[in-house]
Amino acid sequence: MADSREIERKYAVTNETPIPPLESLPGVARIEPPVVFLLEAVYFDTAEFALVEHGITLRRRTGGDDAGWHLKLPVPALPVPALPVSSEERTELHEPVGTDPEFVPARLRRAVAVHVRGRTLRPVASVSTKRTVRRLLGPKDEVLGHFCDDGVESERLDSSPLTRSWREWELELVDGDSSLLDAADSLFAAVGASRSDSPSKLAQALGKPEPGLDSPTPPAPPTPLSPGSAGELLVTALRDYRRQLLVQDPRVREELSEAVHRMRVAVARIRAAINTFGPLVSDEAQSRLRPELGWMGHTLGAARDAEVMTARFGPLLRSEPSDLVLGPIGARMQQQFELDAQEARSALHDSLDSARYFRLLDDIDTLCSGAQLTSRAESRAKAAMPELVNNGIASLRQAMHSADTTRGPHAHDLALHEVRKEAKRVRYAAVLISPLRPKRTKRLAKIATAVQDALGAHQDSVVARQALLRLSAEAENAGEATFSYGRLHAIEQSRGEDSEADYERILRRIPKSLDTA
Repeated sequence: MADSREIERKYAVTNETPIPPLESLPGVARIEPPVVFLLEAVYFDTAEFALVEHGITLRRRTGGDDAGWHLKLPVPALPVPALPVSSEERTELHEPVGTDPEFVPARLRRAVAVHVRGRTLRPVASVSTKRTVRRLLGPKDEVLGHFCDDGVESERLDSSPLTRSWREWELELVDGDSSLLDAADSLFAAVGASRSDSPSKLAQALGKPEPGLDSPTPPAPPTPLSPGSAGELLVTALRDYRRQLLVQDPRVREELSEAVHRMRVAVARIRAAINTFGPLVSDEAQSRLRPELGWMGHTLGAARDAEVMTARFGPLLRSEPSDLVLGPIGARMQQQFELDAQEARSALHDSLDSARYFRLLDDIDTLCSGAQLTSRAESRAKAAMPELVNNGIASLRQAMHSADTTRGPHAHDLALHEVRKEAKRVRYAAVLISPLRPKRTKRLAKIATAVQDALGAHQDSVVARQALLRLSAEAENAGEATFSYGRLHAIEQSRGEDSEADYERILRRIPKSLDTA
């Protein structure tokens, strides 16, 4: 089966609840005769129910026409065919049933690794379902949806054994739209059926009406944060950044487009928030998180640089007159950058599978719970946070002054890179506190972005020139012509000078504080 998105609603019914006239639903022309399937499913999770805690189900099902491994995710973490987004929508990944009933396919393990974090996936429940399926057809015999009448028996397989049985209905859309589901709500209510409170058969099997209850090691509840406090605003932002990181992790593992860049941004935002708003965060949390976020940012950055260089030099080389392209420069570039990208990806994947990375995720979770804030986080956000942003602006201006007075090409380039990093922190900080002062933070973020973009282009030029020098030396050692490397180096140097000139034109626009933005 191909990966898909599933849009369905579940209904709680009794054994006596009659099936209403499904043909009365809007758009339904006829109902196909019922087909009965006997389904056997084993659900997998960690001992701590890490998947259940995030609304994820992983099962191996036999029987029916969809036998295999099924991973259901509450958000579209991996690209699948576009469908309207709704609260009933989940992404479903499929893999063949295989021969080993307890070996979770590698792709599905990668998709949940950010939640499992090195722990063992094991059977936690078995579910037997007698499913009676009726297909709802439209006027042109298109399949609008599947109505499933399920008789279910389950057994919990961990140290708290539990057997249960129940009946439920599912209505899953195929070519129909949400109006079919809404009409079904009314039709089913008339015979006593109500929307199910349980998110999945697994939740019922475990005796959990809601994810997170009764797990062996339930997560600590979030620390209450005062409304309007600096801590509340900071933690709200951190939780959003963490969500972005969790979404991108499986995309990076699948090497999907832009995933490395987006995950790098999420890590950078968390790191910038801790750096700018450090007085709100405990020293212990800062000492643990700062170096580890720096390590992960560097690892992601190396993989991103390889992507950027591969995309940068192809068009540049093609723009050169053919009579000025001497030697096998294109082939050497392609070979070297592919090797660089492969090594960077390998190092990144090793890092993502390491205990060090999983500890970092645990530490981010703890920070996002609000448990590691200082007493200053109780201050009113409007009073405390602009002052901290002003400190960031001061650091940016100091970095600018340092770059202006630094001599020597290499040292100057490094100093400009520090300016870029400070500008990025100011930009992220301005966006974080934008609810407090929307107009001023918008202007500040805009000018900080301009600085970041100009110096980002400058840094790309610096990295490109370093790569050209390395390639030129290798070509010379191989007895190849190096003239074209010099031409490209000159072009990149000109690009870098243009980018620095753009930055110079922006300098005067950088405010001294948020109040003057």
